[in-house]
Amino acid sequence: MNKRQTKDLLYEQVARIGKAVSSPKRLELLEVLAQGEKTVDALAAEASIDIKLASAHLKVLKEARLVEARREGRYIAYRLSGEDVSALWVNLRTVAEEHLVELKVQMERIFAAPEKLDAETRQSLMEKARRGDVVVIDVRPSTEYASGHLPFARSMPLDEIRQRIKELPAGKDIVAYCRGPFCMMSAEAVTLLQEHGYRAQKIADGTAEWQAAGLPLATP
Repeated sequence: MNKRQTKDLLYEQVARIGKAVSSPKRLELLEVLAQGEKTVDALAAEASIDIKLASAHLKVLKEARLVEARREGRYIAYRLSGEDVSALWVNLRTVAEEHLVELKVQMERIFAAPEKLDAETRQSLMEKARRGDVVVIDVRPSTEYASGHLPFARSMPLDEIRQRIKELPAGKDIVAYCRGPFCMMSAEAVTLLQEHGYRAQKIADGTAEWQAAGLPLATP
């Protein structure tokens, strides 16, 4: 094999990753899997596609070694093959937001500047939550919270907030987060809390963004 053939082979292998993440639905599946292991049925429901199509997308991701599968009774469960895959999704999205005006405009409509955390504001939020100055709530499903969550955050899934709202102190600032900036659950949670008189806001970060920034997650 000559030098040209060797270089072509090397680029071809890296391109396998690019091909695997070239589908919007496969990107969404990676984001959901960054929250923890899920069955094909659950992934199909999250991505609003049928099970057959979800399985096809997952096969592509598996062939690129981005996800791993295991059988759980009559179900097949998938997980990311490593934390670096979660970071790949965050980095890819961040580069897209930086260079694609269309995406940047849409993101600015969803999130105000204070809701986009940097290294300093992440540390500040963690310290405020540790002291109890703010209450951080994780509005993802409880199984995702159990897989890893922001330090000092409490689990309060979106579909439980209305029933559990009295658990939140009325005089504290409430900060909600979910799966990341493309996730809408935190916005729904904030609207509901504000309707009940709470001082609430959302942040763009999810656990994937937290990890990509080199910060630790907590587990129950």
